[in-house]
Amino acid sequence: MANAPRLAEDLALAQLLADTAGDAIRPFYRAEFGLEDKADASPVTAADRAAEGSIRQILQRERPSDGILGEEYGAERSGASRCWVIDPIDGTSSFIVGRPIFGTLIALLIDGFPVLGIVDQPILRERWTGAMGEPTRFNGQVARTRRCPSIDQAVLATTSPHAFDAHQGEHFLSLASKVAPRRIIYGGDCYNYALLASGHVDIVCEANLHLHDFAALVPIVEGAGGLMCDWAGEPLHAASGVDGSGGHAIALGDPARLEEVLEGLACTHS
Repeated sequence: MANAPRLAEDLALAQLLADTAGDAIRPFYRAEFGLEDKADASPVTAADRAAEGSIRQILQRERPSDGILGEEYGAERSGASRCWVIDPIDGTSSFIVGRPIFGTLIALLIDGFPVLGIVDQPILRERWTGAMGEPTRFNGQVARTRRCPSIDQAVLATTSPHAFDAHQGEHFLSLASKVAPRRIIYGGDCYNYALLASGHVDIVCEANLHLHDFAALVPIVEGAGGLMCDWAGEPLHAASGVDGSGGHAIALGDPARLEEVLEGLACTHS
């Protein structure tokens, strides 16, 4: 894969980007944050824009030939083989109501595949980092997913049942029926995947995700010993988002449970 030896430098830069984004976000937390609705009716705040703006400013200086794809300000140099993917606040709804379970997502894609990712929770000062060939770290310490003996013992998480359309919801409920009701949790966005990487959650199942929603999560989950894929079991990449193959994503702490989860979803690609 092109440019892989630069990952150590890229990870150091990504840490700086996360630090800068956190500095931009914290003054708005549980304060005046300038809420607006975007064209797709999703919320955006001044904190989202300030964080992404600060990240882009550094990338323009430090990596002027790399592409950038951000949730708030779109794409630059979209043909570049190296592309930074940014979600300044994943979980804006949680941010708005003062719940510290949102996160800044920063990813680097090389030739369309995620090779580096950061989840940063700037209020709790929690950070997960992942890079190809390296173990995932939580605040500097190695993080590991946990083994799950069977699907009925798994903790299953999703952000919201309202994020599924009726057809997708049927598949999710089919999976959820295999899990004890007390082990199903709702809410959390990227924080669920981070908890999975640290061994507290076993399965995350989502649909209708954009690239910026999941790109950073893949290196973190997989570097911790887990697996991320779509609902057909295929790897996630630049064309896996809602505008490509549907934005379906599964994260597993224990890859041995993949067949049970795919069977539980009762689908191959829908």
